[in-house]
Amino acid sequence: MNLSIIIPTYNEETCIADTLSVICNAARHRKDTEIIISDSGEDNTLAVAAGFPVKTCRSPKGRAVQMNRGAEVASGRILCFLHADTLPPEGFIGDIISAVEQGSEAGCFQLTFDDPHWLMQTYGWFTRFPLSVCRGGDQALFTTRQLFKRIGGFNEGLRVMEDIEILERINKHTSFRILDGVAVTSARKYHINGRVRLQILFGIVHLLYTLGFDQDIIADYYSRNID
Repeated sequence: MNLSIIIPTYNEETCIADTLSVICNAARHRKDTEIIISDSGEDNTLAVAAGFPVKTCRSPKGRAVQMNRGAEVASGRILCFLHADTLPPEGFIGDIISAVEQGSEAGCFQLTFDDPHWLMQTYGWFTRFPLSVCRGGDQALFTTRQLFKRIGGFNEGLRVMEDIEILERINKHTSFRILDGVAVTSARKYHINGRVRLQILFGIVHLLYTLGFDQDIIADYYSRNID
């Protein structure tokens, strides 16, 4: 296997079929790609996933631990971590493998939202820039297995900001590449919490993390303010 696509899920039965349809279609003629669902939910996500050519594993709840468990059962030399409500760009498998063959050990795609509102499109536009505040787990982070093991994988002690924290460690070891392709992610959290309000809340969470606040304080703030 060249590439293992790892998808952490928690009660994602309503969207996982759409995501797997796109990914499995992209991988249907490739023997170098596997798809892994790392599930911690209580709904029918795994039952839905059983209708697709994917591996599944159970994990304790928590995106960091779920992604690490998926990596443990993966056989690819490249690992790609994809959110259940995110659709990667067309040709993403070849793009990732090509980037690694060209010497990149880690990277991600740019991002847009499935909401045409100008504000949402503006948020996505900024993901082309190499700034940590413009990064997120829904950009299909990829890394070589070798690098992932060298840095110790995701920090399972983090309840939030695990995606930013691992990027900080990656940047200490290698350059991080932002590919030209654009992944499309769900804007459902923005619709629930408000397009402006949620972005402000995300900014506060990022600030608390940057200032070194205790993880329990950050996670509690997140759970109390973001649905």
